[in-house]
Amino acid sequence: MPMLLRRREVWLPTLWGWLWLLAIVAALLAALVFGIGGYLSRVDPARGRDGQGARTLVVEGWLDEDDLAQAVAAVRRARYERVLTTGGPIESWNDARVWKTYAERAAGFLRAQGVAATAVPAPASAQDRTFLSAVKVREWAGRGGVTIDALDLYSAGAHARRSRALYRMAFGPGVEIGVLAAAPHGYDPRHWWTTSAGAKTVVIEGLSLIWTTCCFWPPPPDTHEERWGLPPSDPK
Repeated sequence: MPMLLRRREVWLPTLWGWLWLLAIVAALLAALVFGIGGYLSRVDPARGRDGQGARTLVVEGWLDEDDLAQAVAAVRRARYERVLTTGGPIESWNDARVWKTYAERAAGFLRAQGVAATAVPAPASAQDRTFLSAVKVREWAGRGGVTIDALDLYSAGAHARRSRALYRMAFGPGVEIGVLAAAPHGYDPRHWWTTSAGAKTVVIEGLSLIWTTCCFWPPPPDTHEERWGLPPSDPK
């Protein structure tokens, strides 16, 4: 009769071994807690092929007035040849009476501050809105014969890391994507857990980044699925 069981020797940690493992886990968790705010809000502008930085700045149009004012300061510090604003239809009733899209609203704000800006609006979307905005910027450049080998993306605080990841997916490895993050108001990213606004923002953006990294697969370029937009009148 064949043997159904056999004896094996199993190594288990001693008391000191368990203490060391717990210490390592605690250190990793502490590093995550203390570092995730800065990780999500990282400022890392593109170097460009000539080392002189990107010539194009893309500003996410949904940013609030304080964030857009910081974008104006960033434009004045750098040497951008063009500034683009992105965003889909405005959902706020009051703003919708003046501006149809976040891209147009942000461009209007920047122009009022003396910054020449071009709005690149996106339609209502069943796709990830940031990804669709990136696709629209890529298509805008293609239609206009504008060569973009590097661009800087201006976003807000902890949202910056996820937006950069989506722009990289939309543009592919041939375009360097830098990122600039507006300083968050209402919390310190180094001590985000001390305020409800910081905890809510960092936790949500951290989970969103995880979902984007593991679960969002961009459709092939120039396909209907990549531009998965819905007309504003569509009840869906």
